[in-house]
Amino acid sequence: MKRKTLIASGLSLALGLSVTSCANLGGLNLDTVGAEDQTTYVKLALNQTESHPSYIALDNFAQRFEERTDGRWAIEIFPNEQLGSQQEVVQFISSGAIEMAIVSGTQLENLNKDFQVLNMPTTFGSIEHQMETIRDQELMEPLFSSLEDRDNITVIGGFTQGTRSVYTKDGPVTVPADLAGEKIRVQESDMHIRMVQLMGASATPLSYGEVYTAIQSGVLDGAENNEVSYVTQKHSEVAPYFSRTEHLVGLDYMIMRSDLRDAMSETDRAIFDEEWDKAMTEHTELWAVETEEAIADAESSGATFTDVDADAFKEALAPIREEFLTTDFQNTLFDDIRATDPAETGDQS
Repeated sequence: MKRKTLIASGLSLALGLSVTSCANLGGLNLDTVGAEDQTTYVKLALNQTESHPSYIALDNFAQRFEERTDGRWAIEIFPNEQLGSQQEVVQFISSGAIEMAIVSGTQLENLNKDFQVLNMPTTFGSIEHQMETIRDQELMEPLFSSLEDRDNITVIGGFTQGTRSVYTKDGPVTVPADLAGEKIRVQESDMHIRMVQLMGASATPLSYGEVYTAIQSGVLDGAENNEVSYVTQKHSEVAPYFSRTEHLVGLDYMIMRSDLRDAMSETDRAIFDEEWDKAMTEHTELWAVETEEAIADAESSGATFTDVDADAFKEALAPIREEFLTTDFQNTLFDDIRATDPAETGDQS
């Protein structure tokens, strides 16, 4: 049975009033969550549409979890930013107004700079390496639990954002010098601004929804993102040159109220973790299919995909580690992650 998304205009309005005033809107008695004689409803915020791989994987995850707990738990997914922006929903989880959300890495950087390690170019060699890393509980636990005491947020895992590359309106890019003078949209992150600068371009932070018209009007010369976003946002129409710099493997995090996770029974938590792991696998598979379809769609409409001098971009981005990883913990975590990359170890099996 396909779950229906709860339409949340009234709740969204209430959540938007203030973090303080919505602290009681969660309505959860942590002493009785998961009890036999009731259904515990959990709100999960997502900024993507119902057709996005994230929503599909989450919806299937919710169905499985509800079925395996005999209806004692029900996860209600609110897509399309119905519960607010990512910055807002992070605050809502911290306050107890909502229970779970998918948020980008830059949101968690604002709470703990150590998350920069996982959101930095050159950390992950591939999507496969990324997903294996975030499943490594021993390696990830210190970081994923670092927000629990202060912010009441536990990181459960994540969904890949795919490999990000540069796309431009006037011609392909093969080496960093080709980006000289180009105004490239970037996320509002100091590290990502510097990333684009090191690749040779002029970094222009801009809202995601404004990119199409900015390229069309000449305010921007291009942007950087994955193939799926490139097509779904129709950026291929105004920037038809996609250059495979693959400078970053992006990551979205699943975050959850720490007090709710602690209140779950051992049995329910084990079921939750098993089904969430399946969701990560499903999302990765869906992402691969969606990426291939996006490339085919873009090429059929006239976009071109160009390979770049990967070593030249890797060399250009090398200084970013020294500039942004400033503690022993950050540098050790980076080294430990790099040591598990099959491309580094030579294990291509």
